[in-house]
Amino acid sequence: YSLQDQFDNLEKHTQWGIDVLEKYIKFVKERTEIELSYAKQLRNLSKKYQPKKNSKEEEEYRYTSTRAFLATLNEMNDYAGQHEVISENMTSLITGELTRYVQELKQERKSHFHDGRKAQQHIETCWKQLEASKRRFERDCKEADRAQQYFEKMDADINVTKADVEKARQQAQLRHQMAEDSKAEYSSTLQKFNSEQHEHYYTHIPNIFQKIQEMEERRIVRIGESMKTFAEVDRQVIPIIGKCLDEITKAAESVDHKNDSQMVIEAFKSGFEPPGDIEFEDFTQPMKRTVSESSLSNSRGDGKAEPKFGSKSKGKLWPFIKKNKLMSLLTSPHQPPPPPPASASPSAVPNGPQSPKQQKEPLSHRFNEFMTSKPKIHCFRSLKRGGAGPEDFSNLPPEQRRKKLQQKVDELNRDIQKEMDSRDALTKMKDVYIKNPQMGDAASVDHRLAELGQNIEKLRIEIQKFEGWLAEVEGRLPARTEQARRQSGVYEAQNASGVNSCAQDRESPDGSYTEEQSQETEMKVPATDFDDEFDDEEPLPTIGTCKALYTFEGQNEGTISVAEGEMLYVIEEDKGDGWTRIRRNEDEEGYVPTSYVEVYLDKNAK
Repeated sequence: YSLQDQFDNLEKHTQWGIDVLEKYIKFVKERTEIELSYAKQLRNLSKKYQPKKNSKEEEEYRYTSTRAFLATLNEMNDYAGQHEVISENMTSLITGELTRYVQELKQERKSHFHDGRKAQQHIETCWKQLEASKRRFERDCKEADRAQQYFEKMDADINVTKADVEKARQQAQLRHQMAEDSKAEYSSTLQKFNSEQHEHYYTHIPNIFQKIQEMEERRIVRIGESMKTFAEVDRQVIPIIGKCLDEITKAAESVDHKNDSQMVIEAFKSGFEPPGDIEFEDFTQPMKRTVSESSLSNSRGDGKAEPKFGSKSKGKLWPFIKKNKLMSLLTSPHQPPPPPPASASPSAVPNGPQSPKQQKEPLSHRFNEFMTSKPKIHCFRSLKRGGAGPEDFSNLPPEQRRKKLQQKVDELNRDIQKEMDSRDALTKMKDVYIKNPQMGDAASVDHRLAELGQNIEKLRIEIQKFEGWLAEVEGRLPARTEQARRQSGVYEAQNASGVNSCAQDRESPDGSYTEEQSQETEMKVPATDFDDEFDDEEPLPTIGTCKALYTFEGQNEGTISVAEGEMLYVIEEDKGDGWTRIRRNEDEEGYVPTSYVEVYLDKNAK
């Protein structure tokens, strides 16, 4: 009632209320988009740091610290899922509901204000009718007054005929009657207007305003409830997020530094025994040099290698010996040489008659002469040449080899079990087909059964092979104590036939040299002191000269950089692998692609 004259202001206010509601809907919608984006970024982050399957990274996740990190990544996935739940609930419970409510609110507001305008138009029409009746009544009264005055004037004039006086009297009476009728009509219209106006301001408009007020109050309550829901949606996922954080904390508390350290020890221990003390060598006496049994050099003793296992590492090359010098001097680079530049002139023909091409031969032949005089290093190819390791993992230290062989045996056992399960299933299927021929042909599975039998037999042969190697390694290693201490066995020196076994590319993953005892024979040969002589090795003699046809940037280990037109010494010609060994001075030597140089061999060179 107090706002019956503020219809326009109420209309503006209710429109503002709807605008506020729509603004809140937009706010919640943007919040859901942020939650979805955050969840997506969390999932991508977790996926980015997940270990790749069948990769080296996956092996690193056996430590407690990395497993805790993996658990953290998995929990972050669940954490991201809760933010997706927040977005979904806000969308369904707030954004969707309020959007529908806004549409209903607009329709209701439009209806109420339409009724209000209609009531206003009705009261205005009544007012206009009242004004018209009032003006008509006023006009008739004035006309009646003038007619009365005219009649009185005519009646007083003696010169006017009686007929004119009678006419004036009748006219005055007519006008007076019309004024009376207008008065009655005006009175009736006034009463009607007053009644309509009272009903308008005390009934129609208050009812309409009451409905508008209720509508506005519902809007306010609804936006308040939505804000409460906004908080509740967040609160509902807090326990689950708390569990995720608890799991991360639990994973962090499971990190065991002692266990990780022990795993590193188990993973990398080689089984080699550390070298013993080096004895003093007295050069003041004209006596034969003596070296400790367990030094880095071979024992001279009586010139025979001890085949007995468990002795002090005689005949073994310790892994920490200077391998870089050995590799740079005795091995050519891993990869094949690069082709000469495309812009080379046709006249520049490398590898002329002075350096004839030979068929590629094993590295053992290439160093045959050197290895004959130095039989201790019996497999130089195992130092740095590329290619896959041997099947029996003989390139690894004893303990690492035992682990690899055990893993291979376990893997083959699992493969056999799978094949046997498949065979059992097919056998049952065949029995069903025999009992119920309408279900299938029993002969159709015979071929597959035979195939599975062959596969199982092949796998068993493989297992026997690897178990033999495993038994050989375990026979070399002493029995393991409760503290899991493992000591290496002693490698036997190999005979000349062991030299040719270099073609098996025995190398360790880090390029270090490891000796392996021949699996076929164990020959006793005189031990040499290659280790002592290697560091002071005299440079190889030159066998010719060469001219660089192109510039070569020696970036790989064992190669040397040369400039176009440079003259250098040849100390070893191409043995079929595309590399020639050259020397610039006493301290600079290495390999260059044969196609990059023109070689001039000395006729008298050995």
